[in-house]
Amino acid sequence: MGYEVGGEEGNFFVKEVGEAYGSDLRKRLFDFAVATIRFLGTLPLKREYDVFRTQLSRSCTSMGANYEEAQGAFSRREFASKIGICLKESRESNYFYRIVHELQLGDKEERERLLQESDELQKIFASILLKLKKTNENE
Repeated sequence: MGYEVGGEEGNFFVKEVGEAYGSDLRKRLFDFAVATIRFLGTLPLKREYDVFRTQLSRSCTSMGANYEEAQGAFSRREFASKIGICLKESRESNYFYRIVHELQLGDKEERERLLQESDELQKIFASILLKLKKTNENE
């Protein structure tokens, strides 16, 4: 699955290669944030797990929020900057999901699904940034 960037000032978008423009990534990020918050509510209420609840809720919601901001970027540079933040937040989310997975916290199926989704989102944002870089080099 590949993604491409389109649009112009104030109206950038990302779409799957070969697909019509849609808001699939926006919805995917929103759904990921909501699912993460729900999942975190199932973790045992132990003080040592508070860091997972705090960090995952922040990084997972930040991805979506920064992607939303990227959609209204005034330049490709600003768009790339916001996507770069999305990549950093996706890496952080994946890191904490790997720890939660290793500790076998929460529902196994949901934990594995969210871990896989965090990995895929990280790859998507890395791919978008690489394409932006190639586009900038060719201009």
